[in-house]
Amino acid sequence: MNLDRVDPEEVGMNSGRLAGIRQVMQSYVDSGKITGLSTLLARKGKVVHFEQVGVMDRESAVPLADDAIFRIYSMTKSITCTALMTLYEKGCFQLDDPVSKYLPAFDRMKVLETGLQGNNTQVDPAIPITILHLLTHTAGLTYDFLEDSPVCEMYREARLFNRADRSLEELVSELARLPLAFQPGSIWHYSMAMDVLGHLVEILSDKPFRQVLEDTIFKPLEMSDTAFFVPRDKQSRIVTMYGLPDCGEQSMTLSRLLEAWNSGFNEKIDVSATYPDSNQSSFERGGHGLFSTIGDYMKYCQMLLNGGTLNGNRILGRKTIDLMFMNHLPLSLLPFKVADPPDYGYGFGLGSRVLLNVAESQKPGSVGEYGWAGVGKTYFWVDPVEEIIGILMAQSMMQFDTPERELQVMAYAAVDE
Repeated sequence: MNLDRVDPEEVGMNSGRLAGIRQVMQSYVDSGKITGLSTLLARKGKVVHFEQVGVMDRESAVPLADDAIFRIYSMTKSITCTALMTLYEKGCFQLDDPVSKYLPAFDRMKVLETGLQGNNTQVDPAIPITILHLLTHTAGLTYDFLEDSPVCEMYREARLFNRADRSLEELVSELARLPLAFQPGSIWHYSMAMDVLGHLVEILSDKPFRQVLEDTIFKPLEMSDTAFFVPRDKQSRIVTMYGLPDCGEQSMTLSRLLEAWNSGFNEKIDVSATYPDSNQSSFERGGHGLFSTIGDYMKYCQMLLNGGTLNGNRILGRKTIDLMFMNHLPLSLLPFKVADPPDYGYGFGLGSRVLLNVAESQKPGSVGEYGWAGVGKTYFWVDPVEEIIGILMAQSMMQFDTPERELQVMAYAAVDE
């Protein structure tokens, strides 16, 4: 896909208004909050804004490259769901199938409940965990850094998130040994569900997860810089990560991270132990782990916007795309919340948020817009109504400033027709 910019007026956007994005992004660099930012906007398949500010590495001061490689963290999740849905289209499973049908260890999982006296007991799940529960983060799983709870502490002790030497199968086996934090279907809770789905892809396809991604998504879309590792000849293009002490281990709770961030920490951090860039065959994850460029991820987003196809290669059917990006949560579970504040106005589809009420979201957009973010400060959204794609990539771990919100506001402010 050609990333050369076109005159924004060709696709009904205002070039003068888009020109203001650079100054806003530069302000984050000038303040020292973010070292480098790459932003891209496209409409109707044409790139109208593609700029970089800042540097690859603060110490070397090399300008941020337009083909810079980023750790995209949870933007991996959308790709995992797409890979899974290619198997859905082949009749390999149904959304309401119990996970234990394919991963028998999940039939033995219990739910940890805390009584009024503070005592913990493990009880049977009221209903089986289904594949839909995993896709919508309603399976009862969690992450170790989201809150202080007995189950999160078990995750931390088992080092579920911060060990890269386990295979995906080994990780999911260890996860299934621990109790659920909630009854399945009772609450939306951000979790390691996508890692389970990554292993499910392996089971259903009888292939390594990375091979499925390569064969079904990366090769057809010519995403040549997207993988679970970076070849040696490309490693100079990896953007340096900055953030808080201990972020590389993901060992602090979210509240502690927010407290530390507010105190002004923004140091160079080494995340290679938990997110290796070398070709380690054991490191594959469904919830994070991919490296990518803004250009590669643009190709992926354009495929979604096109209804599952790009440059003559069909990845998914149009109706499957529709199914993925509609709300699958009951009203009782809305608004869902990763951290404060909740995501007002949004529902949740199969792996990403979906806009249901523009006014409640308190930012411009269209009903049906969808997207997600990564904890290393990466973000994307796709608006099928306005045919807009927006992507922001930086490398700032647990960054609580929101340049992606400014980018989204300024993108819609530039829509003339």
